[in-house]
Amino acid sequence: MPDDSTVARAPSGTHDVLWPESTRWESLLAAFASRVEGAGYGLAHTPIFEDVRVFRRGIGEASDVVGKEMYEFEDRGGRALALRPEGTAPVVRAFVQHRPPLPWKAWYATPAFRYERPQAGRYRQHHQLGVEALGPADPDLDVEVVSLAEGFFRSLGLAEFELRLNSMGDQACRPAYLELLRAYLSEHRDELCPEHRQRLDANPLRALDCKRPECRAVTAGAPSLADHLCDPCRRHFERVRAGLGALGIPFVLDHRLVRGFDYYTRTTFEFSSEALEAAQNGIGGGGRYDGLVEMLGGPPTPGIGFGIGVERLLLACDAESVFPVAPVPLDAYVVDVAGGTAARDLTDTLRRAGLRADRAFDDRSMKSQLKSADRSGARVAVIIGPDEVAGGVVTLRPLRGSGGQRTVPLDGVVAAVRDAAGHDPIGDDRSRHDAAGPASTV
Repeated sequence: MPDDSTVARAPSGTHDVLWPESTRWESLLAAFASRVEGAGYGLAHTPIFEDVRVFRRGIGEASDVVGKEMYEFEDRGGRALALRPEGTAPVVRAFVQHRPPLPWKAWYATPAFRYERPQAGRYRQHHQLGVEALGPADPDLDVEVVSLAEGFFRSLGLAEFELRLNSMGDQACRPAYLELLRAYLSEHRDELCPEHRQRLDANPLRALDCKRPECRAVTAGAPSLADHLCDPCRRHFERVRAGLGALGIPFVLDHRLVRGFDYYTRTTFEFSSEALEAAQNGIGGGGRYDGLVEMLGGPPTPGIGFGIGVERLLLACDAESVFPVAPVPLDAYVVDVAGGTAARDLTDTLRRAGLRADRAFDDRSMKSQLKSADRSGARVAVIIGPDEVAGGVVTLRPLRGSGGQRTVPLDGVVAAVRDAAGHDPIGDDRSRHDAAGPASTV
C-alpha cells in the first residue's frame, strides 16, 4: 500500500462530485435552466480566466475578493490574468465586447475560484448559478430577478429561507451618505474590529457587512442609507418593495446589507437559509450594477443579476430534507455468456432505440454478471448465450417488480424491454424536472 504522501489528492479547498451525487447536480442545473429560460434568459459561456482588470475595475481594489482571495497569475506571454472569482463581471465583459441587442438576458453555470478558508459549503473552487439582465433600468426588472431566485428555491422544496433587501443608492446620493457613515464610525473607531478600524477611511461600507460582534454592535446604530436616498433612488426602491409585495414575496429590510463589490447600485438583496448555521447560511444574492458596463469600457447600460452557490444550496436542501434525486435507472443490462459480438451488437440496438442499456465485459461468469446487473439498478437483464444466439432469441429476466423469466425473439427485444421497463425511452423522458439542461456546464 502506498503511504498518504504518494496518493494523488484534490487540492486543499476543492472537492470531487462523483456519480450518483452528480445526478443531483444535473437535476439542479436542469431545474434552474428550465425556470430562467422560461423567463427569456439564454445560456452564456465565458472563459474561466480573464484579464485581471475585469475584476479590479468592477469588484474594486479595496474588496476582500480582489485584495485577499483572487487567484492571479502571469501567463507565458506576460499577460496579467485571474481565475474567475464570481460570475457577473465576466458576463458583463462579454456584453461589452460583443454588444448583443438590448435588452439582453443571460444565465450561467460556472466554477468560481477564491483563496479563502474552506468552510461548510464554501470551497476554493465552488460553483455558481446566476442570471444577468442588461438594458432596462425599470424597477420591475429588479422584481423579476428577485422573483426568479425566490421561485427557484421554492421549486426545490425549500421553505426555511429569508430574503433581505436594501438599496445602496447611486453616485448622486451615496457619496454624501458615505461621509455621514464615516463620521459616525470615526466616533466609534476604537470599538470596531482591527480590520475595519484600518479600512474605515478607504471603505466605511465594509464595516456594515462585518459579522464580528464588535462591528455588529457599533453598526446597529449607524445611519441607514435607505434614509438618505435621493428622490430617484427612493422611488425606485419603493417600486421594488411594492412589486415584491404584490407578488407575495416576503422580505426584511436590512440597512447593513451592502454586498462586497464596488459595482452594486440601488437594489441589493440576499437569501439566507434558516436551516443552516447563521455564520454560513447565505445561499444566493445579487443586486443592480448600473455603472459596471461603463467601468469595463462600454456605454452607460443598467444591469441587475444574482448568483447562487450550488454547494451551499444543496446543503440547505439537505437541512430541510428536500430535493432528493435518485439516478435514472437502466432499462436493461446485457449479460453476455455467448462471447463473440452478439452482446456488443445487442447493446447497440437497445441504445439506438432510446433505451438505457449497459453490459458486462471481460468474459466474466454469468453469476458475476447478474450481480453487476442487479447493482446497476437495471429493470431487466437481457441474457444472451450460445443457445440464444443459435435460436435467434434472448432471455429476459426481470430484476425489479414482478414477472418471470421468458424468451423473446431477437427482433422483438426492443419492444419487450420497453414493456418490461414500464416507461418511455430516453428521448421522451422528462422525469427529473421536465427539462433537459446542459449537464456539463457546471
